[in-house]
Amino acid sequence: MDKYECTVCGYIYDPAEGDPPSGVAPGTPFEKIPDDWVCPICGAPKSAFKVKV
Repeated sequence: MDKYECTVCGYIYDPAEGDPPSGVAPGTPFEKIPDDWVCPICGAPKSAFKVKV
């Protein structure tokens, strides 16, 4: 599973870790996160994330 980076603040979403405080369980691929999820650091929308290469 790919990691995704917030283009606003640089936060890395790692599917292995998820985002439990926001209700995203570990093991959740980025594509399966609800569209209304936002960056837990800066509040940027999911659309502001790009695949980390």
